[in-house]
Amino acid sequence: MPIRRIPAVIRITTIPDFEVTAGNVHDSVSFWDLYKRLKRDWKYGVYYVMDAGYKIPAITRQLIEDGKLPVMPYKRRMTKEGFFRKSEYIYDEHFDCYLCPNNRILKYSTTNREGYREYKSDGFLCKDCPNKGQCTGSRNSVKVVTRHVWEDYMEKTEDIRHTEGMKERYQKRKETIERIFADAKEKHGMRYTQYRGLAKVRMELNLLFGCMNLKKMAVWKWRIKWSGKYHSFYFLKVCLKVEKIIMDEKWFGNGILRTILSTV
Repeated sequence: MPIRRIPAVIRITTIPDFEVTAGNVHDSVSFWDLYKRLKRDWKYGVYYVMDAGYKIPAITRQLIEDGKLPVMPYKRRMTKEGFFRKSEYIYDEHFDCYLCPNNRILKYSTTNREGYREYKSDGFLCKDCPNKGQCTGSRNSVKVVTRHVWEDYMEKTEDIRHTEGMKERYQKRKETIERIFADAKEKHGMRYTQYRGLAKVRMELNLLFGCMNLKKMAVWKWRIKWSGKYHSFYFLKVCLKVEKIIMDEKWFGNGILRTILSTV
């Protein structure tokens, strides 16, 4: 059974919590239980850096109303090749309508069950439009543009994305969040799960992520101790190199592998 592991990572690259779901569950669905726990236990987080899978109106609305700043990437519109993009239809907030590239009005029609407001054009005027082939392929020549009732929060998220410093903040994701995925897969055998069922995998990940946090804390403690004394990262590199040479000569110099202590 495919398993999806969705960890939450705070700024100092520890794993405060995670959510285990089946492989066919979308990221936006598994977000809510994890966010409720983070909201309860970690009240000081401001920036929530997430990939495009979480970029939906419901999540952006919840984060902004809770005083958080969602930092999300650009998500390309899923438009058929050869057709106008949705961004080419201009929304008029005052009259609550859309204007097509040929300056025709798309009036509000209804709101569907998914929470999208539908704006439709006049088929009688559109059937002779020279841009009909790039606009719609419907038989009645009616173009439909949808807008979510919480679309304003998506626009605020885009404003945050274009704010100075947000691009650099999102680029840190590959050095923090993705690094944890890489360590778990390459160093701890999490490319495949060792157990079947969500409960067993959750138990396994509790131990694994706990060990990864302990290893990170040990590295911090060592760096604070020695960097505070010598104030030199070059000295830290020299110490690591010397320690590696000593380990190779003392325990592996005779070609016999001996286990000393391992958390991997």
